[in-house]
Amino acid sequence: MMTIHATFQDGDRAREAQHKLQFLRVDQIDEGTDGSSWSATVGEELVERAIRLVHQTGGTVEL
Repeated sequence: MMTIHATFQDGDRAREAQHKLQFLRVDQIDEGTDGSSWSATVGEELVERAIRLVHQTGGTVEL
């Protein structure tokens, strides 16, 4: 398991990416207090897909 931290320009993009991660079966997603970031714990097999999803929705990722 790996934790990724994602930051977005606005809350709408953060929520969009969060919903899409849920479709990938990522269950552990913790929203940031600013509304435009979150942290997710993902399995090793989903890390690359999750990072790509964040980038496609306009976010940046920290591992």
